[in-house]
Amino acid sequence: MKISTLLGAMAVGGAMLLSGAAMAQEKIKIGVSIPTPTHAWASGMNWHAEQAEKRIEATYPNIDIILINSPSPADQASALEDLVSVHKIDALVILPFESEPLTVPVRNVKKSGAFITVVDRGLSQPGIEDIYVAGDNPMLGRVSGEYFKTRLGKGDNIVILRGIPTTIDTERYDAFLAEIEGSGINVLDQKHANWNRDDGFEVMQDFLSRFPDIDGVWAQDDDIAIGVVKALKAAGRDKNIFVVGGAGMKETIKSIMDGETLIPIDVLYAPAMIATAMDVTVARFVSNGPVAGRYILSSTVITKENAASFYFPDSPF
Repeated sequence: MKISTLLGAMAVGGAMLLSGAAMAQEKIKIGVSIPTPTHAWASGMNWHAEQAEKRIEATYPNIDIILINSPSPADQASALEDLVSVHKIDALVILPFESEPLTVPVRNVKKSGAFITVVDRGLSQPGIEDIYVAGDNPMLGRVSGEYFKTRLGKGDNIVILRGIPTTIDTERYDAFLAEIEGSGINVLDQKHANWNRDDGFEVMQDFLSRFPDIDGVWAQDDDIAIGVVKALKAAGRDKNIFVVGGAGMKETIKSIMDGETLIPIDVLYAPAMIATAMDVTVARFVSNGPVAGRYILSSTVITKENAASFYFPDSPF
């Protein structure tokens, strides 16, 4: 489903063309519950949520966005209770801190009559949310593998730095391996680097100490890739090799725009998906069209030619 088409229709409608559902009450209250940022991608998500809040409230005066950050699953569950009992929200957009502890609290919000949009980390029970918005993790692995096949072939060697042991990581990893199967590319080793640049540095140091011939590195994540590049440069092995990360960090995109060859491409896993989720949820109240379902956002390959379209210099990510 093309999000751009939906958002274009919303913009044309504007604040004056509210549906009967929106006009039936003075204010539509939409709670947005996200974890307090603990790493760069989450900081970027928080920034995009704040930008979307300003834009939506300026466009639709009868929409009130209530944005809350929570530092733990327990705090997020408590925040959901306040959104229902104090703010009396009509809809909830939530990126769960963790899936299992937030499933029952979100289900309770649903019982209050609120419209539910879940982002990225799904709940542990199906059927609670009305909308699910996420990036395409298998596609991230697949398109990364496709790129490796354009650069390498039979007898070439790569190493893989994975994320945190989660379903998301497994989906990416399995899709990558499936894509390069039969290409003759050798995977020397793979280790978890926890989507963390310091862990990326340490894991890559280990790989460099054990493997004298490495042609490519799939880091899966831009934070990990920063650590990988630091290790390569410290060891003097940053020539005749390339690194592919993922997510769309602004420093990585800027380096691609500038023609950096060590990290020649990136694969998008946009923190702006929270803004997409907020826009789609607003459409529930300002559009006559159906919006329920799954919105899986493509993992676009970012190259020098299109990088400027994904560069947000004011974002922390």
